[in-house]
Amino acid sequence: MKTKLALLLLLSVTSYAQEFKASINDLAFMSGTWTMKHEWGDMEEFWGPPMGNSLISSYRCVKDGKVVFYEFVVIEQVENVPVMKLRHFNPGSIGWEDKNSPLEYPLVSLSKNKAVFEAKDKSLRLIYQLTTGNLEVILEEKNKNNGMEKMVFAYKRKK
Repeated sequence: MKTKLALLLLLSVTSYAQEFKASINDLAFMSGTWTMKHEWGDMEEFWGPPMGNSLISSYRCVKDGKVVFYEFVVIEQVENVPVMKLRHFNPGSIGWEDKNSPLEYPLVSLSKNKAVFEAKDKSLRLIYQLTTGNLEVILEEKNKNNGMEKMVFAYKRKK
């Protein structure tokens, strides 16, 4: 009986994961230029509108008039789910990640004006949420004790 129950639970979870579908257009709420001040420096994040079955983003962090680092992000439709592919760069366009291996975060949850991307190993989650015209980006990352650390970035739309 326990084996049958476990098998039924596994099948229902697997079928739910297979049923989750989303499109790039569902992420249009992220589009815009967003800015904020942070202890790391002044941050600016630009998201273009959906086009060509993709979204693009560029990000920079500037402190004391000097770039700290950049990010370049694409979200591409992969089968039925958008997948975020992210790379970091030092000044001078020196990449952090291997040139053939961007960080990848498939979309795992979507609701009105909220998208959740998660690493396949569940070590990191990025949550984008539009709240009263502001874009909140929440970074949840597994620490060495297997707990999750949370950082919230509250961006305002650039005028």
